[in-house]
Amino acid sequence: MVPLPGMRPLEDVRVIALEQYGAGPFGSLHLADLGAEIIKIEDPSTGGDVGRYVPPFQHEQDSLFFETFNRNKRSIVLDVTNPAGREVLEDLIRVSDAMYSNLRGDVPERLRITYEHLKSVNGKIVCVSLTGFGMTGPRKAEPGYDYVLQGLAGWMSLTGEPDGPPAKSGLSLVDYIGGIVAALSLVSGIHAARRDGRGMDCDVSLYDAAIGMLTYPAVWHLNAGFTPARHPRSAHPSLVPFQLFPTADGWIVVGCAKEKFWQRLAAALDKPELASDDRFKDFAARNDNRDELIAILDEAFMTKTGAAWLSLLAEAGVPCGPVNDVEQAFADSHTEARGLIVETEHPRFGIVRQPASPVRVGEPAASHRRAPRLGEDEPYVLGGLLGYGETRIASLRDAGAFGAPR
Repeated sequence: MVPLPGMRPLEDVRVIALEQYGAGPFGSLHLADLGAEIIKIEDPSTGGDVGRYVPPFQHEQDSLFFETFNRNKRSIVLDVTNPAGREVLEDLIRVSDAMYSNLRGDVPERLRITYEHLKSVNGKIVCVSLTGFGMTGPRKAEPGYDYVLQGLAGWMSLTGEPDGPPAKSGLSLVDYIGGIVAALSLVSGIHAARRDGRGMDCDVSLYDAAIGMLTYPAVWHLNAGFTPARHPRSAHPSLVPFQLFPTADGWIVVGCAKEKFWQRLAAALDKPELASDDRFKDFAARNDNRDELIAILDEAFMTKTGAAWLSLLAEAGVPCGPVNDVEQAFADSHTEARGLIVETEHPRFGIVRQPASPVRVGEPAASHRRAPRLGEDEPYVLGGLLGYGETRIASLRDAGAFGAPR
């Protein structure tokens, strides 16, 4: 297919999504922003995606939490465990590229939404199952949540002050990374299916994502017996200085990830002798003498305000930044310059402002649709996409395809 001028990158992709809460919807959000048609299947027995009911800023079946993860998508209410609902699901599979879900690891098999179950319906379908622990292994039937995974995968042991309790990240990073990994798996699977004429399963898990993100501390541990430890003020485990520093009126972050930055920092502090001091001459020496160096830097940084230091260090070419709160982060001129806030219009909440997707492929979308109301796209999906007539829809409704018959 030759893309037409103005087409979004994934405009020729259709995904059927049995998704809920954060991880799955976060992954498909980026696909939707890139133009993919995401058709959310919402369970009538639970009132749809549980994210609709997350407080605060929630009313009836709408919430700002749900808006966060579901812009540019469509919604249909469907009971996929009901025989009539299954018929509708399979009709959707016939005209789609991927079956995407985020459920417990044993559920995709039970719901028959794996490639083995769907290949007779559409041999090119890509079945992406984002689960807590994967579809194999001793934990596959356990529910997986970000907080639990951050503890289980070792993240919390690396986060926080050395003398404090283990801590989780302030954001649900396992969920979000898992969603991104699932989205990458999905587009890769569709590419292969179109090339080879055969679909597949993509068995993605939050556990896998969390373990994978351990990166170099894990390699150090697995190969050299390194024991990861927490350092004061969120300091890097081996690069010094690279951490928070107190100033006369607050905190700043300074990072010397290259020797040239250390040389520049010593000059900016008006302490050029530090750069040639044998205790601090290179990465290894500074790490060995971390406590001595940080004490010297602490005393120096306390002599000026944070703004004064940031101006001085930026001019010197030293990586640095303020410790913003959320309000300050969105007020930063660079946030506006990068177009990192998008707007949708909602009948209950009015104009909803939210973070843009960081995934950039060509020009960003000129506009966005709000998240769908529960079942809002039934006419489009059933009548427009599948070509069902009123009689067929009424028969399905009476059979319980969309929940208990009315």
